[in-house]
Amino acid sequence: MNRFLNTQLDEQVRDAGNRSVVLFELGPPPPLSLPRPLANGWRPTDGPGPAFLDAPGQSIGMVGAVAVNGHVTEAARITADGSRERLSPQACREVEGLLQQSTSTVDLDHAGLYRLVTMPTNGGAVIVTGLPAEGVGQTLSSVFGIICVVGAAALITAIGAGIVIIRRQLDPLSQVATAAQEVAELELHRGEVNLPTPIIDVASNRTHTELGQLGAALNRMLERIDDALSARHVSETRVRQFVADASHELRTPLAAISGYAELARRNHDALPTDVAHAMSRVQSEAARMTELVEDLLLLARLDSGRPLAQEPVDLSRLVVDAASDAHIAASEHRWLLNLPEDPVIVCGDTPRLHQVVANLLSNCRIHTPPGTTVTVTLRSDGNSTYLTVADDGPGIPAGQQNEIFERFARGDTSRSRRAGSTGLGLAIAAAVIKAHHGEIRVNSVAGETVFTITLPTAGTQHGAFTEKLP
Repeated sequence: MNRFLNTQLDEQVRDAGNRSVVLFELGPPPPLSLPRPLANGWRPTDGPGPAFLDAPGQSIGMVGAVAVNGHVTEAARITADGSRERLSPQACREVEGLLQQSTSTVDLDHAGLYRLVTMPTNGGAVIVTGLPAEGVGQTLSSVFGIICVVGAAALITAIGAGIVIIRRQLDPLSQVATAAQEVAELELHRGEVNLPTPIIDVASNRTHTELGQLGAALNRMLERIDDALSARHVSETRVRQFVADASHELRTPLAAISGYAELARRNHDALPTDVAHAMSRVQSEAARMTELVEDLLLLARLDSGRPLAQEPVDLSRLVVDAASDAHIAASEHRWLLNLPEDPVIVCGDTPRLHQVVANLLSNCRIHTPPGTTVTVTLRSDGNSTYLTVADDGPGIPAGQQNEIFERFARGDTSRSRRAGSTGLGLAIAAAVIKAHHGEIRVNSVAGETVFTITLPTAGTQHGAFTEKLP
């Protein structure tokens, strides 16, 4: 573009130069009284500079100069009103320095940038003609601006179209990400899980693409997972129902066994010694079996989502009662209470919460040696209530801390029953606290074990205790 515009300007300057040389050699027109001026279009003026600047066809801004023997004798520029304006001495000197060049570009003093052409005449003079070259720069700037605007618009349009096309093509990936996020937020470890299938909408005309095949494969995978989770839920429901039914049905025969054993013991004097001892063992084992069945039945009821009672519970009084019972059962331990002056009230099921505290204290009594100090601390910050049971016993092995709240978990690997533990105490505690929208956790190192229970304070609970438990 720059070369084209400069070539066009050079042609215009040469045309003006040829015209100026011809007019200079022909001389000025005849007097105005003759008819020639009207015929050839001369417009005589009284301004400085060569007379050929007044000839028709000479454009506004044109520069004309006449040089003789290397010196400019006259030089002027056509102004906007058509008159001639003398060039400054500095501009004349700049023109004199370019007389040996046929074409040149120069910034004339106070006149601007010009494209000049020098042409000799038959009389020995040199005619210098020039046209403004600023138009080339302005045209280039305008063209460049237009190109930038058009290019920017085209680029924006291309980017927008590309974004739309890419988003359309990658839409299955967005659905995959959304599906993965939805599945990640589901509680898959327990209970009934409903996966919406098909979770990814794959158009039939996209199944031939890699993304379409990915979406279809993920749909099939989620369908298989949903089927597996549904089967697991059915199996868990059957197991829970079986445990509940079996526990309920076992209560009657166990009660009968205990009754007959008690009846036999009343006449133990009439029984042989070995028979009396056997009946005593039958009664104790029946009592233990009854306790185990009651624990299993309680867990089954909690698993089924059966709601617990909601009533104000004075947790301070409950802790005092449970600690008193533990002190009587294990007087060789040291029992300390750290309770606030005001009663701490929570909303829940009193017997179940008492069972939780009793289980924790019984756990300390059974699994710590005599002389162990057990400290029970109760505090509330307004929104939550915190109950901690700490002891300075030997601690819980690190490998057992992650499974201590599992059912039938035991602190010893021998599975000994000498202490009368069923292995369900902490599992029941975790289930009951979970049903109260609370949390139970344990931290244990050698010489210190701390169980911490967090419960909502009365007035901050939401809804009935109907959450299903693991």
